[in-house]
Amino acid sequence: MAVLDISQLDVRFDTPDGQIHAVRGVNLTIEAGECLGVVGESGSGKSQSFLAAMGLLARNGTAKGSVKLDGQEILNLPIGQLNALRGQSMTMIFQDPLTALTPHLRIGEQMAEVLSVHAGINGRAARSRSLEWLDKVRMPDAARRLGQFPHELSGGQRQRVMIAMAMLMQPRLLIADEPTTALDVTVQAEILDLMADLQRSENTAIALITHDMGVVARMCDRIEVMRHGSYVESGKADDIFYHPQHTYTRTLLDAMPRLDTPVAPPSRQTTPPIMTAKGIKVHFPIRLPGGLFGRRGVVRAVDGVDLEIRAGETLGLVGESGCGKSTLARALLQLIPTTAGQVTWMGKTLTNRRAAELKSCRQDLQIVFQDPVASLDPRMTIAASIAEPLLTHEPDLSPDARRGKVRDMLERVGLDHAMQNRYPHELSGGQNQRVGIARAMITRPKMIVCDEAVSALDVSVQAQILELLKDLRREFDMSMIFISHDLSVVREVADRIMVLYLGRPVEIAPRDQIFDHAQHPYTQSLISAVPVPDPRAERSRTRLKLPGELPSVMTQGSQLRFLPSRAEQLEYEPALQEVSPGHWVAEHDPIDTILAPEQIR
Repeated sequence: MAVLDISQLDVRFDTPDGQIHAVRGVNLTIEAGECLGVVGESGSGKSQSFLAAMGLLARNGTAKGSVKLDGQEILNLPIGQLNALRGQSMTMIFQDPLTALTPHLRIGEQMAEVLSVHAGINGRAARSRSLEWLDKVRMPDAARRLGQFPHELSGGQRQRVMIAMAMLMQPRLLIADEPTTALDVTVQAEILDLMADLQRSENTAIALITHDMGVVARMCDRIEVMRHGSYVESGKADDIFYHPQHTYTRTLLDAMPRLDTPVAPPSRQTTPPIMTAKGIKVHFPIRLPGGLFGRRGVVRAVDGVDLEIRAGETLGLVGESGCGKSTLARALLQLIPTTAGQVTWMGKTLTNRRAAELKSCRQDLQIVFQDPVASLDPRMTIAASIAEPLLTHEPDLSPDARRGKVRDMLERVGLDHAMQNRYPHELSGGQNQRVGIARAMITRPKMIVCDEAVSALDVSVQAQILELLKDLRREFDMSMIFISHDLSVVREVADRIMVLYLGRPVEIAPRDQIFDHAQHPYTQSLISAVPVPDPRAERSRTRLKLPGELPSVMTQGSQLRFLPSRAEQLEYEPALQEVSPGHWVAEHDPIDTILAPEQIR
């Protein structure tokens, strides 16, 4: 008997604009110990299918059909009966653990609540069980985490807490809704390995909801491809990847950037640098616990970076969350003050200049943010948002000329000019990202910073935005700083790559040198963690697993993680060394002295 059996599931929502038919007659089964991947783009109905099964639909939603858990009909059960099953026989890991965890309760209290409600376990026994599962999900310093609040944990730690909570009662079914989308590639790899271990050891059935075909290749036995509320293709993972039958499935596979496929050669730049940075540091003072008024401390977000960018070149900035990528980019644009160092733009020094003096440079230096909706004024139409920079930098333009420029830029980024009077909430994520790019490009800048500009987008939309950025770069002969934690995406657009670790570069090289001949262990671990949308390739890949999580920049000596031979010299800074022309690598000890043999696998 299947653990989960869904038959003719139909989900509809009543809205002021009419009824939305979100899920249309879906059928699926999941066996014990099996991982089923449900893939498709945002809005395809993936999440709503399983929210309906869990009884978690919004109030304006209705579900019809049949959902059976171990043979018991559970669709539209009364809340009291569902609560007896949710958290015990079936659990769900949500995409954003910060919003799924209760902010004012400590981690230990939230885990104890699950045990108290479903098993009557309280006190020391609940703490012991909670600690056992935090250890199973490889939570560093697990005992201390029980006393912390969700906001005190990193994204990867919160996701581990969600998995531990979901597995406390050893459920028969685990539903994972985009569990790794917002995580660094190394943390994503650890979470996927963890889920696979639980699947094997607990014989848990897993439903993995995602749009990332690389994650599916690593995890899933069978796949359901969903589009517009219906399944358009079903089959074993190998059949879906190697013999896709539906056009939409082939589109998803083709849109995924891959580390193992050729890409266009990087551009060769011989022009002088248009931007240089020397010794850039950005330190933030903070107060630490201790004493009557606390102690003063310093967060070294960026701690000594040199770089050059040439006309028409794209520099990729990569590294895990907290390594200083975004802080460095904002310091280069003088959006935040630098503690030390100097930034020069086309011969002019930008650092320590007044805002009024920087205004003339802003036209040439623009940025595209990760969340386009948050960076656009919700009260302004699309046309008004795109035109706003023109009011500042080209105030003499007539209204007709300004409207003409906006229409031209809308066309260049692939948006219909009929959308110009819409507001951000009326557009999709991909459309809003195009608006953000149009706004940044309207002044025809000489350099643009893309800060995780495609990380939250569906793979097909991501591919379109990447092509758009490459086209605009060629058209305007524009330089670009492309920030991402996903090296497969960076490989598509970058000419050179800088790998940051705790605010300092550990490797700088032309793109192909980084991917073909990475020298630093940190770079090697990032590359090895990127999933490839190919089940056979994923099964045969070797991963380099670094122990623990990214240490805090506040931890003394953390910069010596890859140089343990100098562990006693806590203030020592690993120096960059040129190993070949244009290829710089930070000092590090041989890999076998950094990692135990079982960590290299």
